[in-house]
Amino acid sequence: MKQLILILMLLIALPIAAQQSITLEECYNFVTINYPLAKQSQLLDAQNKLDVEAISTSKLPQFNFDAQATYQSDVIEIPIPNANIEGLNKDQYRATLSVNQLIYNGGLTNASLQVKSAQLKTKRKQVEISLYQLKQQINQLYFSVLLTQKSELLLNAKQAQLEAKLIEVKSGIKYGVILPSSDKILEVELLKISQQSKELESQKATLIATLSSLISQPLNALTQFQNPLIETQIQSDLNRPELELFQLKKEEIDNSENLLSKQNSPKLHGFATGGYGNPGLNMLDNSFQTFYTVGVKFNWNIFDWNSNKKQRESLLINKDIVDNETEIFKLNINIELNQQQQEIDKIENFIASDLEILNLRNEVLKTVDSQLKNGVITSSVYITELTNLYEDENILIKHNIQLQLAKANYNVIKGQ
Repeated sequence: MKQLILILMLLIALPIAAQQSITLEECYNFVTINYPLAKQSQLLDAQNKLDVEAISTSKLPQFNFDAQATYQSDVIEIPIPNANIEGLNKDQYRATLSVNQLIYNGGLTNASLQVKSAQLKTKRKQVEISLYQLKQQINQLYFSVLLTQKSELLLNAKQAQLEAKLIEVKSGIKYGVILPSSDKILEVELLKISQQSKELESQKATLIATLSSLISQPLNALTQFQNPLIETQIQSDLNRPELELFQLKKEEIDNSENLLSKQNSPKLHGFATGGYGNPGLNMLDNSFQTFYTVGVKFNWNIFDWNSNKKQRESLLINKDIVDNETEIFKLNINIELNQQQQEIDKIENFIASDLEILNLRNEVLKTVDSQLKNGVITSSVYITELTNLYEDENILIKHNIQLQLAKANYNVIKGQ
């Protein structure tokens, strides 16, 4: 008994699982997470971590090992008679280990780290922008699927109406009220509807498969695509990620300028060198000996022919370029928004006309339906008017979907 109950529960649950639903907002979220480009953010983080570690090593002691063996054609001699000082060998050997420790470099290392941090933010924002630009592609696919779904429902309604009408016509033929062969015309139309239905199914399957690949989510013909209620906010400000990118570029320029200003700062190093060789530091001792030196080294490039200053001035020009790009971007976006708003207004006017047309079509079809029942007209006339009504209903559905698509694109363009 328990097994039977379990089987029944599974049979009930399967259709529910199969008829999953999805929203437009969920598609946006899925593509942001699952699209292959999204992985670049992790790669950029890993790359930046390595760059930061490499730059930070400048604060650590630097070790150098050197070894050399030389043969000289001549050596230093002491010109003192009977000094009993042995001359140097012409073959000489030396091995040294040096340690250099940065003490002060005017904040150059920290400035380099800030530049890397700014570059990471810029690159991550560029990835975000590329993902954001996929939203309009998702809009096109999502609303195309909605259109096929609603077209299927309308086609099914037309089929049901024709099937009911076929029963009436056959009854009328049987009692001699309607002309023979009128039922054949209806049967032909039902076959055409079957063809149209298969074509819609194929089109819908292609659209769903494309969207499924784009967002990396399992979707199928049973998936219910929720119809979003989209409103546009005409007066709100632009909120596009590109605007944030322009600001990040300016911050990156500021950090690069700061780095350049540190490059000519005074630098102080401590060093120590230990070695073994012949001769050592005592040139008069012609034997292998150990030696060492310790000290500090100060370096300051006090004049570079204004090279650093010119590089910084060049960066300031880059800032002006970014400001110009920002201005151009806003101009183009506002043009797109105006065009999209005109498209929305146009479609809304179409919908108002569609509703008037449908009211008239329904009145005509009622009259034709009555005439067919009384044998005044043929099935062909009825089919013509029914098809006209169906096509106009399909146009209304198409305009409604186009209106939602136009509003969704408007919001994407605006950054809402």
